[in-house]
Amino acid sequence: MKIEIITTPNEELKETGFGTLKACHNVLDSISKLGHNVKLNVCRSLKDLALTVNRKPDLVILAVKYISIKNGSDIWLAEYFAEHEINYSGSSREVLNFDSDKVLAKSHLMKKGLKTADYFTAIPGQYKCEADLPVAFPLFLKPLDAANGNGIDDLSLVTNFAEFEMKTLSLYATFNMPVLAEEYLDGQEFSVAIIRTESSKLIVSAVEIIPPQSTNGLRILGEKAKKEDSEEMRKIEDQKVLNEVSKLAVDAYARLGIWDFGRIDIKTNKSGRCYFMEANLVPGMTSGSSYFPRACEIANELTYDEVIQLIVEKGISRVPYAIPPAIVDNTAEKHVMAMLKKPVNLSESLLSSMP
Repeated sequence: MKIEIITTPNEELKETGFGTLKACHNVLDSISKLGHNVKLNVCRSLKDLALTVNRKPDLVILAVKYISIKNGSDIWLAEYFAEHEINYSGSSREVLNFDSDKVLAKSHLMKKGLKTADYFTAIPGQYKCEADLPVAFPLFLKPLDAANGNGIDDLSLVTNFAEFEMKTLSLYATFNMPVLAEEYLDGQEFSVAIIRTESSKLIVSAVEIIPPQSTNGLRILGEKAKKEDSEEMRKIEDQKVLNEVSKLAVDAYARLGIWDFGRIDIKTNKSGRCYFMEANLVPGMTSGSSYFPRACEIANELTYDEVIQLIVEKGISRVPYAIPPAIVDNTAEKHVMAMLKKPVNLSESLLSSMP
């Protein structure tokens, strides 16, 4: 099979993606071991993308969601390759919006009956006093669409209005967009990698993430911890917790209409109740450090090469079809729910078949 990995100079992007060129070369090396004809394309323009289309690969692996064109609009790769009938990895442009917009994902899942932390958005000066705030303190503040812990530190946890104003102003000045303010959940933190296999079985890999303790005694998974890889990822030994975390993640995966793979982040409150936090649909793929492959290794003893193989096998299973069915009919969520059968008991049936 002819496979091309598509990325762009992305070190300055705040959005999620496989990572730097190192991650893309990790993916390239793994696919090469499978015997495919694979190449890595660092795309900067429409011309670069057009050349890929002209080569008519059997599958393009999308390492980023979009490429930014100078003095032009962003080009969303899923949408571009769908229009040109090129088979690609991951979810549709419509579904990827849930990755880019945390509020969109939270509001969508709340309407579906899934639990997420109470939240609101804010810009500097919007609220005049504590009584005006829609959610009571303590609150956790972060950028609306940034990833990789950008903008998150000890000051993200605010307990009074002065701290709220200061952090809101700082985030808005840095990211130039509304700030997401969430009810602070003071329980455990989990990340769940989900892969749909060639046979449409879901491999669910849930792990606990333990951030390092800061000088203030807080454990916040922020930009510094992620850059230094100082957080600990741990297998979930409590079967009840594992089932509850996995259940919520699978429900979110299905109801967001995620197609090939994705990572769902979950937190609990002190009483252990699980809440959806966000979805990462083009997760980091750096061998040895990124959450997605590490979760697969810790929870299900999958090697990095096996993770990439599962993703590739699912993608090429669509050949000779041009694009995933979820994109053809533009109803990704309905398609996924129908394929998984019995949506009411969706999670229980999947959990019972987990390896």
